[in-house]
Amino acid sequence: MSAHSKFGVALFSVVFLLAIGVICQPVVAEDVVHAVSGVVKHVDKATKTVVIKTADGTEETFKYTGKTAVEGTKDAGKGVAKGSADTYLAGKEGAKVTVRYTEKGAEKTAVGVKDAVD
Repeated sequence: MSAHSKFGVALFSVVFLLAIGVICQPVVAEDVVHAVSGVVKHVDKATKTVVIKTADGTEETFKYTGKTAVEGTKDAGKGVAKGSADTYLAGKEGAKVTVRYTEKGAEKTAVGVKDAVD
């Protein structure tokens, strides 16, 4: 085999292996974000969970974290419109909110909570 042929075979092999590596990469899907609106029924700061009662009467429980974004109404004063989930949810029992969340298995984690618009 000539040097030129060996180079061609080697180049083809490298390209083939790179193509197989790209094809076989695991597909990494981003978390799908869902949304639900309802009335805050209960907030548990110890377990960092909030229970929302939806319009159809079902109750859904969401975990929240320090990364959960919160946004109040535009009528709230500066510095109150955005803040921590603990502070925001503390006074929200009975209020209507919209929760954006991701779901892994049976656990729903809130990524955002804001006052619902009627």
